[in-house]
Amino acid sequence: MFPDNGGGPRAEGSLPGQFPTVRMRRLRYHPGVRRLVQTVRLHPGRWIQPLFVHDKGAEKKPIASMPGQFQLSPDHLVEEAEQAMELGLGGVILFGIPSRKDESGCDALDENGVICRAVRRIKQAVPDLLTVTDLCFCEYTDHGHCGRLGYAGTQPTVDNDATLDLLGRQAVLHARAGADVIAPSGMMDGMVAAIRGALDAAGFIHVPIMSYSAKYAGPFYGPFRDAAESAPQFGDRRSYQMDPAAAAEQALREVELDLAEGADIVMVKPALAYLDVIRQVRDRFPGVPLAAYNVSGEYSMVMAAAAAGWIDGPATIREILTSIHRAGADIIITYWAKEAARWVSGIDGGRLGS
Repeated sequence: MFPDNGGGPRAEGSLPGQFPTVRMRRLRYHPGVRRLVQTVRLHPGRWIQPLFVHDKGAEKKPIASMPGQFQLSPDHLVEEAEQAMELGLGGVILFGIPSRKDESGCDALDENGVICRAVRRIKQAVPDLLTVTDLCFCEYTDHGHCGRLGYAGTQPTVDNDATLDLLGRQAVLHARAGADVIAPSGMMDGMVAAIRGALDAAGFIHVPIMSYSAKYAGPFYGPFRDAAESAPQFGDRRSYQMDPAAAAEQALREVELDLAEGADIVMVKPALAYLDVIRQVRDRFPGVPLAAYNVSGEYSMVMAAAAAGWIDGPATIREILTSIHRAGADIIITYWAKEAARWVSGIDGGRLGS
């Protein structure tokens, strides 16, 4: 039995499931109807705010290529953490900028290094705020690469296996300082297993790992490298981060391997250029928490266009966050987390760059 046209006769010549019997605009004509059928709802508890902390004094230093973002002293970091808690964010993720960098990234393996001290400060001031630590060496080495250097033939590169033990040691230090989640970002083969083993051996079996499972090499990280002072001093990171032109199946394999090694949450980075990958990861691993990193280049392009008056900044940001969630991400790491939380809560009237 075919449905009729709203209780009346079907329009002559129409077929079931076609216009004018079916009118999709019925689901859009009224704001209440639109809200009723929405499946993507923006919520601050699903967003993580990245924060850059330095140990070069008491300054809050603007990042020129990322308007509205700063390198923070420990005191200013606590202020940001308190705001994140008040706004109901899902948490913060910390990136450290030590006063001294060296070939081995020694600050990353120091219990009094910049990140360990930052975590302790946050946990003293805002103990209930979920605190995630980025786990890598690019922010701490003077060469800007993600681990201990070795050679492939005559070319310097990151020594994958020699870096694994260092990542495990770094993870334990972060957990001892009070980190709630460890987020390894270097794309080293076997890194999740090495970190999981080190955490478990040190008694941190409860600390989850959020792995940068599918992290693509490319130009979207430029502003971040300014912020973290971590640009590679030779070559690039294409020998360990993923090729943007690789088949999406390679990303799925990376995710599968990380899960087998003990990852609790997986991540795709960047977000906007890889919405297709986010969707495929969600479809292949439906029960696994999935994060996406809305990266610095994506942030800075929108901020620049909004400052020039070419786009409506707040509306664009809402649409970007909606699209990332719609693609399948449960969690978004985004530099707009605080601002978007204010908009959702009706605070500050949608100001941009506050």
